[in-house]
Amino acid sequence: MPGGEPFHFALALVAILAVNADVDAQGLASFSATLDRQWNYNKPADSEALFRRELANWSPDDPQALIVNTQIARTYSLRGQWSEAHATLDAIESKLATSPSHVRVRYLLERGRAFNSSGDASRAVPLFAEALSLAECNHDDFYAVDAAHMLGIAAPVEERHNWNLKALAMTERATDPRTRRWLAPLYNNIGQTHLEQGDYAKALDYFRKALPAWEERGDDNGVRIARWMIARAQRSLGQLDDAERTQLALLAEYNKIGETDGYVFEELTEIALLRNDTQAAKQWALKAHAALKSDQGLAAREPRRLERLASIAGGNTSQSKAAP
Repeated sequence: MPGGEPFHFALALVAILAVNADVDAQGLASFSATLDRQWNYNKPADSEALFRRELANWSPDDPQALIVNTQIARTYSLRGQWSEAHATLDAIESKLATSPSHVRVRYLLERGRAFNSSGDASRAVPLFAEALSLAECNHDDFYAVDAAHMLGIAAPVEERHNWNLKALAMTERATDPRTRRWLAPLYNNIGQTHLEQGDYAKALDYFRKALPAWEERGDDNGVRIARWMIARAQRSLGQLDDAERTQLALLAEYNKIGETDGYVFEELTEIALLRNDTQAAKQWALKAHAALKSDQGLAAREPRRLERLASIAGGNTSQSKAAP
């Protein structure tokens, strides 16, 4: 057939390019997995310093450098430094047209998280949706679940449960051990949705599923959060002794490792209010407000929560019923 040899050559070239693209995608996915293991979410400034050292190993336009910068942007988001986060992401955005799809997925996730954490969920949702679509098309499973789980957090309340269930189904189908690590936060998030809907018994069921999943991950901080969530649901179910016992045990653990968790103080405030122990409620609220008032994310998402703690700490306990 005339032109057959060039035709076959073109097909061979396409095949080679496809294989190379697949190899590149696998390499970037492996790089991302290694980078993500360096995170300390409780100390974003330390993580930023580590990522900047990694950044020095790459040319500015390398996909690896762009991926590292998405995580530097995330360290800013976790500290409430929204302008710095968006400026870092702006620099990445200008290079996306010639970047692999994996880079775009990571960019979309962090741009979405920056908007959502600053209280602008309406701008975050379409970014997470685009990240999910792109990741699914490219079999980028771990980050597809990440995007679906973020939709379960940022989407309108009536849509969150379905997004969380989608993310859970994706995770349960996965064979990659890293992707299956999403089980722990997804159980937690589904439990949180039930908690917000007032179905405290079902919330407790999911929080109890999350605990062994966090333990399997070997994540001490995740385990502490899972225990806090179990106690949170128990408080709403009126199981005050169990809830208080867990929160006091967590308080002792945090003291032992030299850390403070204002959310433990907040729960002890609510338990004291339910017991009509106004003096204890005031003291716990003082500690909670002192620990949480600098939390920029909480201030952006739930300013009334901080106002409530300040009111109770100021002695206004007679008008402060325990939160549901």
